[in-house]
Amino acid sequence: MNNLVTKTVDLIYKMDDNDQLNQVIEAIKLKRNQLSRKAVAKFMIGDIAGFTGRRGIQHSGKVTKVAQKYITIDCGTHGRWRVPATHCTKLGIGEEV
Repeated sequence: MNNLVTKTVDLIYKMDDNDQLNQVIEAIKLKRNQLSRKAVAKFMIGDIAGFTGRRGIQHSGKVTKVAQKYITIDCGTHGRWRVPATHCTKLGIGEEV
């Protein structure tokens, strides 16, 4: 773990009040939402995106829908996938690579 994470974990262990822990949890949730919205903003319909599936298989295809946290990718014969934007990589714009 890097230094920032180590310090944060130490501070969390020193908390003795449930309200303090709830504030930390809320801050983490807000940061995760911010990161997912930032990731979604990178994609537009028609972009080429790729991701690694559950079994380690690389998939790529055209973005057909952009939602708040997820993007839908049409991978042709491999089907349509609804994937969290944070798990995707933008490979190109327009026609498939």
